[in-house]
Amino acid sequence: MSDARAATAARALAAERLIGRLLIAVTYVSVGLLAIGVVLMIADSISPTSGGPPLDLATLGAQLVALEPAAFLWLGMLAVIAAPIGRVIVAAVAYARESDWLMLGVSIAILVVIAVGIISSLTVTA
Repeated sequence: MSDARAATAARALAAERLIGRLLIAVTYVSVGLLAIGVVLMIADSISPTSGGPPLDLATLGAQLVALEPAAFLWLGMLAVIAAPIGRVIVAAVAYARESDWLMLGVSIAILVVIAVGIISSLTVTA
């Protein structure tokens, strides 16, 4: 194996390890936030089947400071949603560094589809 191929393989392995660590860390954070939310719900005698407040990003910080269960549950859910998006972003950066334009294009296309889904969900009213 040439030195260039060995270096490329080493960088690809390092990128995959980084992606793996990112997903593990986000998973732990998500589970921790969800667990805190559930414990706070139990402490406040809130039934999990009673429904919950809608997501309001503007007040999320204040709700966290006030130790409101919904804030921790929403933040945990947002972290769960962000994990695969973060994985695609890290992969895109790795592909750009390796000049793998096809896979970079695929990564960008995936991010565009995700963005269109998010934007359309924010503009649709029920």
